[in-house]
Amino acid sequence: MSVTIQTKESASRDGIRRFFRSAPLWIGILVIAFIWTLPTVGLFITSFRPEDDINNSGWWTVFQHPFDFTQYTLENYDRVINTSGMGAAFVNSLLVTIPAVVIPITIAAFAAYAFAWLQFPGRTFFFVLVVGLMVVPLQMSLIPLLKLYVDLGNATGVELNGSLLGVWLAHTGFGLPLAIFLLFGYISSLPGEIIESAYVDGASPLTTFTRLVLPLSVPVIAAFAIFQFLWVWNDLLVALVFLGTNPDRVVLTAKLSALVGERGQDWFLLTAGAFVTMIVPLIVFFSLQRYFVRGLTAGSVKG
Repeated sequence: MSVTIQTKESASRDGIRRFFRSAPLWIGILVIAFIWTLPTVGLFITSFRPEDDINNSGWWTVFQHPFDFTQYTLENYDRVINTSGMGAAFVNSLLVTIPAVVIPITIAAFAAYAFAWLQFPGRTFFFVLVVGLMVVPLQMSLIPLLKLYVDLGNATGVELNGSLLGVWLAHTGFGLPLAIFLLFGYISSLPGEIIESAYVDGASPLTTFTRLVLPLSVPVIAAFAIFQFLWVWNDLLVALVFLGTNPDRVVLTAKLSALVGERGQDWFLLTAGAFVTMIVPLIVFFSLQRYFVRGLTAGSVKG
């Protein structure tokens, strides 16, 4: 009995000592988290304040009377969604982003499986070539690709410049090298016995891919989907180059940049507009975050 009591007391003392040893680390993490999230909190509070209050006082003044709901308003969100055309831009961003995520993932999954488990001439050369494309700056390829679109339009009559198909193909080309690299690292780390047993059972490479490899690769596919979705959703440069400023094709980022007005008089609307643009990326990230770390780290170490 005494031994049990001593063991419990010793475990309690060890727990207390570990707590105090790790206390500085936790304090540091909390301080960094507080500093990191403070601007977002201020932006969120500002988005609900009237224009005059935003111009005349800081957002922290709401804490003097936090439950005085007369100091809050939905006017900024109403103007952003119903007056500025952000609703149509929101739909356009979805039309651009969803295919620009699905297309490169589909192509990269087939390519990564081929590089990992199929034998064909030049496999190593083509894989090195694909990985090497990751170092090519995006800005270097915009003008040549735009010229290619114009030449193809003149030759075939298919206008890619200014169309959704053109921006889908652009984002697919820019995202494929990273997608193939990530998926290859994961798919190549799958146990070879599983692939070999599928071949022994008479499964074709396509059946093995669709029935076996693809379901096992969900974590890495979800991880890349987060990367690609956030990149395309928040992109401004590619959208401006390939879609231009056509009101029927304008995306959220382009609309947000024009929201302040020609003379910057409507800058306070950016607070509400920023949170409108953040809604979908937050939903996507929190929906897939359980796969995020697992998908990025799996396949990084073999053995």
